[in-house]
Amino acid sequence: MYDSGKIIPGLIIFVLLVTIPIWYNHGAGTEPPKPVLPKDAKACVLPAAEIRATHMQLLNDWRDEVLRDGKRAPVLVDGKQYPKSLMLNCMKCHTSQKRFCDSCHTYASVRPYCWDCHLAPVEPVE
Repeated sequence: MYDSGKIIPGLIIFVLLVTIPIWYNHGAGTEPPKPVLPKDAKACVLPAAEIRATHMQLLNDWRDEVLRDGKRAPVLVDGKQYPKSLMLNCMKCHTSQKRFCDSCHTYASVRPYCWDCHLAPVEPVE
């Protein structure tokens, strides 16, 4: 093999540089956030595990139905009606953007665009 004295050490250095994040952290992660949940709310639109996994798709679907298709009929879940609205539905219980929304979105390195159009809720005084 030609120049194997340069290629093999080069490959070893490349592999070491690419895997530095794995070796540096040894697979250690940070503790997931524990968002402040509403005290008086008994149930959400969907079960907790499902809403955690699909809330952005749900909000996008509601936005499309309301703004683009004009379908404003509320969602009926377990006999209770929920309006298709971030501000009139979700933010009634989850009143703190910083303590609820931002804690998980920062952990997941996600920047939601909800607040590009909606007004951020006024944070309660502690």
